Amino acid sequence: MINPYASKRMKHSVIKEKRFKFALRITSISRWLREQKEYELGRQVLRAGTSIGSNVEEALAAISRRDFSAKMSIASKEARESSYWLRLLRDSQVVPVPTIEPLVRECAELILILTSIVKTSQGQ
Repeated sequence: MINPYASKRMKHSVIKEKRFKFALRITSISRWLREQKEYELGRQVLRAGTSIGSNVEEALAAISRRDFSAKMSIASKEARESSYWLRLLRDSQVVPVPTIEPLVRECAELILILTSIVKTSQGQ
């Protein structure tokens, strides 16, 4: 059963599926970066990219509206950090544009969704 502080829309929301699929893709790109000897970049993108989903998961177990909002805010911040790393990988040509661009767009979608959830949960 979903936590009462998570909105009913969240129960069937795309965020639950999108954040997990995004984490799987981030894991793959991180693995590829390690194979390319880009260890630091691989670690950074893996940490930020997988943190989005874990914070959404924590938000779904929130004990208050404030707790829910705080966890979703952290997920939103991690999505923004992920976007930074992905754009850096793209623009520095460490990862080919056709490979990284779908992740950049997917991350931008996550940011929009999470920002909307945060604003709604804070009554804005």
